[in-house]
Amino acid sequence: MEKDDKVRPVELGGSIWFRSGQQNWGNQKRMALLAAIGQEGSITAAAKKIGLSYKAAWDAVDTMNNLAGEPLVLRNTGGQRGGGANLTDRAQELIRVYYLLHAEHERFMARLAAVNDQSHNLELIQHMMVDTSARNKLMGLVRQITPGAVNDEIVLELNADTSLVASITKESVQSLGLVPGKRVLAFIKASSVLVGLPGGTLRLSARNQLLGTIHRIVEGAVNSEVCIELPTGHVIAAVLTKESQHSMGLKAGQDAYAIFKASSVMLGVLD
Repeated sequence: MEKDDKVRPVELGGSIWFRSGQQNWGNQKRMALLAAIGQEGSITAAAKKIGLSYKAAWDAVDTMNNLAGEPLVLRNTGGQRGGGANLTDRAQELIRVYYLLHAEHERFMARLAAVNDQSHNLELIQHMMVDTSARNKLMGLVRQITPGAVNDEIVLELNADTSLVASITKESVQSLGLVPGKRVLAFIKASSVLVGLPGGTLRLSARNQLLGTIHRIVEGAVNSEVCIELPTGHVIAAVLTKESQHSMGLKAGQDAYAIFKASSVMLGVLD
């Protein structure tokens, strides 16, 4: 075989992914979903366009809305699968920032320094790309830490009107570096969330009892996923048996409580 007289140029390729220390925490899938929703005006069409299932797309939208602390995707009711959807100004801003970084990939670190006025958006993109098995992911600020003999009680402020309580060991508080004002992520498994209806006289010991409205129910063969939207726009998902769902008469648009113990809330930090 003869050697080529002309040396072929080396071509480099790659894609943006994110790292915190030694931990890799994301890819482009969720930002692609946001962009597709903006283009298609429908979560169903956007999911199909980027190769996600309908349920996975809804789960991703709920997660992104929760981590933002405000809606990124506004749903228009109507039809069996929720009608259309459109992006908020914050979502459009996030997409612009993300694709700015993508276009400037070869000068990635230099561009990060140049867009420091968008640091709050970069942080949110980082949070949205954290993958865990917990269905519910919320972002907030530590408002108060109450020391205990073994566990400390952490009050996490999601916004000015909504907070939740976590109970973790004193060792975990120290290792995570938790102090008032620190930004943290809260994870709650859907199986740890109970659904309650207002108007009853039953009293529960669970520290977290958040009132909202059922905006979506996904029925499976045995269990149903009930998604409760809080007045702040946060969505809490609960998994219960279909028998329980039917016996309680749960349906979309109905007021309901998302109930979970403080010990069921796991906390994490990215720095």
